[in-house]
Amino acid sequence: MSSRTTAVFLAVLSMAGLAAASTARAQTLKIAVAAEPTAADPYYHRTTQNESLAAHVFEELIGRTADMQLVPGLATSWKNLDETTWEFKLRDGVKFSNGQPFTSQDVLFSICRSLNNPTNVSRSYTDTTKRLTDVQTPDDHTVIIKTDGPLPLLPAEFAHTLPILWNGIVPHGKLSFAPKTGCGVTGPWPTAIDFNNGKDAIGTGPYLLKSYVPGTGIDLVRNENYWDAKHKPYWKEVKFIPVPNAGPRLTGLLSGDFDMIENPAARDLQRIKNDPKFGYVATPSTRLIFFQPAIGRTSPLVSGPDGKNPLADLRVRQAINMAIDRKTIVSRLMDGMATVTYQYMPDGMFGALPKAPEIKYDPARAKKLLAEAGYANGFELTLSSPNDRYINDSQVVQAVAQYLSRIGIKTHVDAMAATLYFPKRAKLDFAFSMGGWPSDDGEASDLFHIWVTTHDLPHARGTSNYGRFSNADFDKAFLQGEATVDPAARRKLYEQATQIALDNVALIPLYFESSIWAFRKGITYEGRRDQYTLATSVKPATM
Repeated sequence: MSSRTTAVFLAVLSMAGLAAASTARAQTLKIAVAAEPTAADPYYHRTTQNESLAAHVFEELIGRTADMQLVPGLATSWKNLDETTWEFKLRDGVKFSNGQPFTSQDVLFSICRSLNNPTNVSRSYTDTTKRLTDVQTPDDHTVIIKTDGPLPLLPAEFAHTLPILWNGIVPHGKLSFAPKTGCGVTGPWPTAIDFNNGKDAIGTGPYLLKSYVPGTGIDLVRNENYWDAKHKPYWKEVKFIPVPNAGPRLTGLLSGDFDMIENPAARDLQRIKNDPKFGYVATPSTRLIFFQPAIGRTSPLVSGPDGKNPLADLRVRQAINMAIDRKTIVSRLMDGMATVTYQYMPDGMFGALPKAPEIKYDPARAKKLLAEAGYANGFELTLSSPNDRYINDSQVVQAVAQYLSRIGIKTHVDAMAATLYFPKRAKLDFAFSMGGWPSDDGEASDLFHIWVTTHDLPHARGTSNYGRFSNADFDKAFLQGEATVDPAARRKLYEQATQIALDNVALIPLYFESSIWAFRKGITYEGRRDQYTLATSVKPATM
């Protein structure tokens, strides 16, 4: 072989090696997330980061598009047989990651597990399943569900509250819908640990859980036997790395450590836009950011000179409501990447007021209301929030504390990691806590049922009503609406409930988040209104 031929041969080998290395790199996707999931158990706690992770490994009966439209998932069709009976027809040919077939027994088992979950936080996955009175499985591909009353939004609920587990993760005899006696399960129900270590992380989804290490990251590998060949994921491996601060996330993207990042600071978007090596997508969401005051209970984190709970007084809550300059928070802290709100759903959404009246920033009036309530000299209040869950959450809570201090409330701020914050909030450790909730169903029902109705665990109502707000007029209007099939009548009742909640300042609304994802050149991302970060939605730009 001549020296010229040898040189050409070596050059070809080198180029082939580079191409192979490039392909290998392209098959691994690295995403920096702003907040990590608190567990790999899909029934542990209803938070967006938990549900986002679960969507890679597990699937639901009903799917959702990026703009929240319902589409067939593991169920191909569903219909009402009567006002309290639903029939779901299941997809044939679906297998779990261990090769076992998906059947109606897995749906029954998943419902039972949601109701027998020793490590669930705030029982947040029982809000719907506790309303089921019977589940029948006449054949492998049919499930018939009865509810305790009309439940028109059951399909929408099943699009995000019923991830399907393989029924073989625990020993059992014949399964039946008898949750109080275990449904036929003979061994212990799985705990979050059994999913975190991968043992029970067996789903029908496009990825398998390789490892889950809190504080370090999550590794997924492609499910090569995924049933949906048309939507088989492009990426062979996916790594989610928790990076709570926006600055280091952006630095990692610019340096090539990450392919995509969640929630870059809005102030950095122009820098990304001006660099041809990067891009971003911003998508409005329905996630309401709000504060929840302890109205119906006491807390050591709020104290007045009279020994009473000041937050129980409506005038105090009204004062707080008008002491916050929402427009300034959105323009300066959120850099315009949020929408100011004066109610709990976007204007015009089903059950929201067509246009809510503005809650005007009026600190002078707020001071007068405090004085009328007997707190002219203020009171002590600790504001609690996560510092790594919502966009600029720690900055927002500091700003709200400053606004309240200007009307005489002596404020303190306690911001902490979400992994600590959510369990503490569920234990009622806070007096004035930040929350965030998307209207996943496209109606007022989800937020009201969980956060505002009177706390009633036997009926799975008010499971996140940590402030223990209770109003008989609200409950009457909302619960009647929730059981009303006729859309026009249901909308009217929800609007009544919305007005009652606003008049009583059950929650203090601030704004709706916009979600932002930034990524390197060569890939694209379809932004989602539910704020999920999905590897399956990251595609090469040429696809």
